[in-house]
Amino acid sequence: MRMRRQERSVEELYADPERADALVFGRRTDVTRRGFLEGAGLTAMGVAAGAGIPFAANMPAGLIPAAFAQDKPAESKPAEPAQPATLDLPGKDPNLSVLGDKPLVAETPAWMLDDAVTPVERFFIRNNGTIPEAPSDPDKWVLKVEGEVNTPLEITLGELKSRFPAQEHQMVLECGGNGRSYFVPPARGNQWTTGGAGCAVWKGVRLSDVLKGAGLKPSAVYTAHYGADQHLSGDATKDALSRGVPMAKAMDDYTILAWEMNGKPLINAHGAPLRLVVPGWVGSCSHKWLSRIRIRDKVHDGAGMTGFSYRAPNKPIVPGSKGDEADTRILEAMPVRSIMTSPKNGTKLGSGTKEVTVRGKAWSADKGVRLVEVSNDFGVTWVKAKLEEPKGKYSWTPWSVSLPIPSDGYFELWSRASDGAGTMQPFQAANWNPQGYGGNPYHRVAVLIG
Repeated sequence: MRMRRQERSVEELYADPERADALVFGRRTDVTRRGFLEGAGLTAMGVAAGAGIPFAANMPAGLIPAAFAQDKPAESKPAEPAQPATLDLPGKDPNLSVLGDKPLVAETPAWMLDDAVTPVERFFIRNNGTIPEAPSDPDKWVLKVEGEVNTPLEITLGELKSRFPAQEHQMVLECGGNGRSYFVPPARGNQWTTGGAGCAVWKGVRLSDVLKGAGLKPSAVYTAHYGADQHLSGDATKDALSRGVPMAKAMDDYTILAWEMNGKPLINAHGAPLRLVVPGWVGSCSHKWLSRIRIRDKVHDGAGMTGFSYRAPNKPIVPGSKGDEADTRILEAMPVRSIMTSPKNGTKLGSGTKEVTVRGKAWSADKGVRLVEVSNDFGVTWVKAKLEEPKGKYSWTPWSVSLPIPSDGYFELWSRASDGAGTMQPFQAANWNPQGYGGNPYHRVAVLIG
């Protein structure tokens, strides 16, 4: 019987760094300097990267270079035949990377997030069901508020605008699965890199004002959100998604019912004519095409609230294991994250370049960003970035730094952020969970000098 050669995946190589060096770079497994590439392996990788690697001695064993492992164009990613390589949707930039088409999911490459405010056309898309048709008269859209309230409401968008004071905030919205592709072994779901986030200016009314208008009962514990998006099966009795939040978050002044995004009415892809924006928390709480809010006397148990859906284990589990659905917690605040928006991964600069200006964004749920650091020598030394003042409690923090470049060659730029409580991004996605939530490792960008 002829034995079939077993291929090793990138994920396996991460888990077995010694084997990785031998298989990918031809490194001898008997060298005593553990964690470093040498000899023929280093030469092979230099050829593959297109240049010598000045800080090769600092490279962790098994590290897959950013030039090979990250931010690949959509057309080079493995994809199901039904998935389009680029986005074809009115009002959206075709350069967004499509991760799925049923439901439609598309992320924004890091270099397209360089603006202080993310343009609508570059904002990521995450759907759970089918996109409903846009109403012909948005102001006649009806929102129902019911459940544990003294006076149930049935109010049009036009009435919302005239009855309650408008609010406008610049706030980050982020998918709970952002960073999922960095988990080892792979987790279920759309394989987001860093592009499941954006920062927009949202205009609407405080949810708290509307709930006060309905009169909350003492029994009010949790919200339940419902939209006009339909379940993928077409079954009208099933909800595509129905998340909720505790009353304390619902009554936060920054939790709003929004009808504008960046000074213009919402487009259909982003929930027109009315959506929730629950800043700092997983994006699934910010229901699009919002038509009903039910106030409950217990934690909501709708679609997206049970099992492993938008939940994480209470204690660490073995990566790749099944886990215990009964021992999980509901996802709420998103972890701290930084991304580099310039230079773009794969940038080539002229020979003799002595300095590279790096720009990016950093954010964390509601703890703020205390520190951003960037390294060009595989994390041996770090340089503090200059932080700009964020435009609000839930906005992101623009940052920049100039890094000295000692010579021509292949360099990796790494960024990491720390929030106001001192929590720092990990080197590799931590706290593995079956659905791959909360993956926020260092961001890595490859740059070739000369």
